[in-house]
Amino acid sequence: MSTRRIFLRDSALAMIGTGAAPLWLERALYAAEAPAPRKKILIAIFQRGAADGLNIVVPHGEPAYYGLRPTIAIPRPRATDDKQADAAIDLDGFFGLHPSLAPLKPLFDQRHLAVVDAVGSPDATRSHFDAQDYMESGTPGVKATTDGWMNRALPAKEGNVSPLRALSLGSVLPRSLRGPQPAIALQSVGDFQIRNAQAAKSFEQLYLEAPDATLRATGRETFEAIAMLQAVQKQPYRPAGGAEYPRGRFGDSLRQIAQLVKAEVGLEMAFADIGGWDHHVNELGQRASEGQLANLLREYGQALSAFWQDLGDRMGEVVLVTMSEFGRTAHENGNRGTDHGHANCMFVMGGPVKGGRVYGRWPGLEREQLYERRDLALTSDFRDVLGELVAHHLGSSGIAGVFPGYTPKFLGLAGG
Repeated sequence: MSTRRIFLRDSALAMIGTGAAPLWLERALYAAEAPAPRKKILIAIFQRGAADGLNIVVPHGEPAYYGLRPTIAIPRPRATDDKQADAAIDLDGFFGLHPSLAPLKPLFDQRHLAVVDAVGSPDATRSHFDAQDYMESGTPGVKATTDGWMNRALPAKEGNVSPLRALSLGSVLPRSLRGPQPAIALQSVGDFQIRNAQAAKSFEQLYLEAPDATLRATGRETFEAIAMLQAVQKQPYRPAGGAEYPRGRFGDSLRQIAQLVKAEVGLEMAFADIGGWDHHVNELGQRASEGQLANLLREYGQALSAFWQDLGDRMGEVVLVTMSEFGRTAHENGNRGTDHGHANCMFVMGGPVKGGRVYGRWPGLEREQLYERRDLALTSDFRDVLGELVAHHLGSSGIAGVFPGYTPKFLGLAGG
């Protein structure tokens, strides 16, 4: 199927269809839609830049960790100490969270948050672009894949399907969502404004009467999407449960996803990303709670915690999974930073998640245990995690088509 696009110049309106590049949507005239029934929802978060998993999920029970990182290791947990805020937050006696991720500890304790360690892509590339492409396509090492794993995980449906079924927050439709199932990219739900209502009506009629069937279908989906977004924006959104999202793009993205989940627009897949993880220099400040990584993790942890609080009992239908293209070197470099590595960590959060555990086999950090004598070795494929969520949370029976050429080995972290 060919790429489908609509450009409405006066209203800056567009629909993203099969294999399309990022386009814009802006709202037009309101058209009432019956609320969709509650669906299982999968949300993917991409940490762009290769996050340092060893300083996010800290192996404080591994002596070699402190030998490899003499100036940037996160201190071991302290029970009672005025420096506790600068120490790892213990999870299970061996692993701990970076102190900036304190808002996530209650979710782990309540078994709603699971951690997967020594996980990632089996492809050995250290290129950000290639590694992100391989993870988002779900086919490591294969450049010819044209669609993304999230799009393939959306089952084909006939009849009335929500135009907001699959979306990302941002101006660019991510690789993960590109494919034959329509998906949209929104820079912001709140930015939709009618600038010329009469022009919008004219364009709608123009596209709905187009002789090309594909163009007509895309036009219909476009105007259904903007009508639903118009309806969502009729009431100002106020997060529930005392949730306070951090300021910034990532917090805004999760707040808007929560808004759409609760608006019952038929959402099934959502994607957001957060950049800034490429810390080659001065990864930490003088204390573990200071510096680049600490500040980024503070925003990250607060946003994930707020999302959980905001959705409340709706998290029973929602699972959120995080990933990054690869990890960082086990040994710190000469600039108090880390370089491009291999295995990493992933978080899985949601009501159906069997949390309160760190999953995956720990390979160790002794020199002979490291990948290429420099990186955390991989013991779980990222497709094992995603495949289990697609199969057990979304209930897909077509897992072979989602990750072609690979059979995921489930870790037991999701219900089913």
